[in-house]
Amino acid sequence: MTGNESGAGVGIDPRRFRNVLGQFCTGVTIITTADDDGQPVGFACQSFAALSLEPPLVLFCPTKASRSWAAIERSGRFCVNVLAEEQQDTCARFGSREPDKFAGIDWTPSPLGSPILTGSLAHIDCTVDSVHDGGDHWVVFGRVDSLSEARDDKERPLLFYRGQYTGIEPEKTVPAPWRDDLEAFLTTASEDTWL
Repeated sequence: MTGNESGAGVGIDPRRFRNVLGQFCTGVTIITTADDDGQPVGFACQSFAALSLEPPLVLFCPTKASRSWAAIERSGRFCVNVLAEEQQDTCARFGSREPDKFAGIDWTPSPLGSPILTGSLAHIDCTVDSVHDGGDHWVVFGRVDSLSEARDDKERPLLFYRGQYTGIEPEKTVPAPWRDDLEAFLTTASEDTWL
């Protein structure tokens, strides 16, 4: 029996749904491409994740009404820009209905031609691999074509938690001696079927 057949999810209040899921802290990205005329296009996106090591795949979930997604779908390529903590204004701009989101934003083209935002912690340059239905969103799988080097360990990501921007407090980060153990755990966990 599927969730729809059992009536699961029927009657869930959208505000409550959003508030409860807001307990999950996410990173913030800007997904970019160049449109048919070569003009930069992009939007703020929290629903981004690594998907597969072999082959290297990532995913993001645009709304079905997104004009930026329409441009990405036509171009067949996109770049994920992982935002740094000090890029709150950039995130707000790309999350708005501002007609020219790139006004005053410095960027360079990726190898595939999508904008890489200056100051971002990392970028991942991709081609669209497949698109899947996700309710009122699409689930887009991207095949990684190239990616940046990791920046200095002192740089911190921009995070979103309970409806507002936040950051990592230095005293609350994982101590350096645990880093290798954590990386080993995550590598092992990625091989398990539940991840």
